[in-house]
Amino acid sequence: MNSIFDMSNGMSVQRSITVLGATGSIGASTLDLVRRNPGAFRVEALTAHAQVAELAALAREFSARLAVVADPARLADLRAALAGSGVEAAAGPEALVEAAARGADITVAAIVGCAGLAPTMAAIECGKIVALANKEALVSAGEVMTAAVARSGATLLPVDSEHNAIFQCLAGNAPEHVRMITLTASGGPFRDWTADRLVHATPAEAVKHPNWSMGAKISVDSATMMNKGLEFIEAYHLFPVGVERLRILVHPQSIVHSMVEYRDGSTLAQLGPSDMRVPIASCLAWPARMDTPCAPLDLAEIGELTFRRPDESRFPATRLAREAVLAGGAAPAVLNAANEIAVAAFLAGKIGFTRIVACVEAVLDRGLPPPPACLADVIAVDHEARLRTHACMEPVR
Repeated sequence: MNSIFDMSNGMSVQRSITVLGATGSIGASTLDLVRRNPGAFRVEALTAHAQVAELAALAREFSARLAVVADPARLADLRAALAGSGVEAAAGPEALVEAAARGADITVAAIVGCAGLAPTMAAIECGKIVALANKEALVSAGEVMTAAVARSGATLLPVDSEHNAIFQCLAGNAPEHVRMITLTASGGPFRDWTADRLVHATPAEAVKHPNWSMGAKISVDSATMMNKGLEFIEAYHLFPVGVERLRILVHPQSIVHSMVEYRDGSTLAQLGPSDMRVPIASCLAWPARMDTPCAPLDLAEIGELTFRRPDESRFPATRLAREAVLAGGAAPAVLNAANEIAVAAFLAGKIGFTRIVACVEAVLDRGLPPPPACLADVIAVDHEARLRTHACMEPVR
């Protein structure tokens, strides 16, 4: 497999790239790096949910061969916006899958939610590089997705800063040499709040992440620590060392993104700024490196790095995620779907902050469907879990 750079002569080797979710934060960061490296990439396809004007502008800028909007009702608008550009336009869920299946050298899978499952699977089945930013792919469909990777021979590169840090620290070492993998967590905006105060936390407070600029849903997940629980499940599938060799530490500065301790006592840590362009660049250039506009770390200015164990009495989400991994089968998919519905209810002012994880636990306690054997099963489990969560919240205001 060619690197983005031909190390023998320093000349760039152009890679084709598809960005699924081009108008989101990951997509924007990815295309910023593509823009800064002219000639290194040829854009095959770009997709968006419904942001036609932005998608069309990006497709024109990068001379994409295909632009796809997920909402079929926006196809005419997309065609009009692309008129005269030579960019092919398409719309709908099937078109998203077809875009992913075009076999680009690298596909950035950044469609949020279960809408991203089928396109991600299509990209994996091409057997190329998939830079994975869709959490549902491994949280809800871990066994299904990893089996597809094994069948196709695809290379799965993690975009999440924590998993990308682990990937870098492992550097090809065998799992049996690993003593412990540590996922770091900022702890979110409420890390120092008392349990009594958490009950009254508002959506406006929850979305104010102290370190990262993120969307509302993932910011709330950080506040509940569910984001770290979901990442724990992802790490379980990405790095086969077993649950007992995965742990979480709260690291408020968000400088050390994760660590790997080896059997000889050595611990390797990946440090970097709180900018998603760093892990994305690691994926785009793998196995080489590429420049980013991110300022270098000034450790003397930062001064100190601190760590502490998570408090699962105040933030039980990480416990639920660990239990879901141990339960296996449909449990992680149910946890993820229930959390999405509960977070949406909190943001809409329908339930309190501490009810988010309580609702997720209540849904899990009501029993699990059979383990999903294919992507259709995963989607069915997700749908049923969402209905159960709505029913669970109805009497709670």
